[in-house]
Amino acid sequence: MKFFIASDIHGSAYFCRKMIDAFLNSNADKLILLGDILYHGPRNDLPKDYNPKEVIGMLNPLADRILCVRGNCDAEVDQMVLSFPILADYAVLEEGGKTLYLTHGHHIDEIVCKDDDIILSGHTHIPKSEKVKNFWNINPGSVSIPKENSPHSYIILENSTFSFYDLQENEIYKSFNI
Repeated sequence: MKFFIASDIHGSAYFCRKMIDAFLNSNADKLILLGDILYHGPRNDLPKDYNPKEVIGMLNPLADRILCVRGNCDAEVDQMVLSFPILADYAVLEEGGKTLYLTHGHHIDEIVCKDDDIILSGHTHIPKSEKVKNFWNINPGSVSIPKENSPHSYIILENSTFSFYDLQENEIYKSFNI
């Protein structure tokens, strides 16, 4: 199965549109969203073309292809307008003999991992892939509000290979196999 993994849209219609175009062109089976879909949060500046209603209209037609977990900026009222579940704090997938824990990242310390498990999280807006103790911690960065001079980014996971993409250039800038 091929997964398109993104996080932290924060209501940006501009970057959501770019993300959806990249998702559709990737031929991925699932769009995994790691939270913070509609609201920009009190600590962030407004992202480019902040328009949560437009983001809703772009994501809802893809509801059957989206797997989403709740971010710290997501609320029950957001669930009322989105056609796919967004309120789970985490999800667990088995892929290629590995266990993947999907979470936003603001409660990452609550996850107990076995050797070589993978935590996919957003929250920091900084792309990352590192082995921590006995597990992998992988973050796609942010679609709309990247931090620490990182690109607007997402990940494609296929055949145990994680490829980090620059959303603006739609080019791989890092890839590795687990």
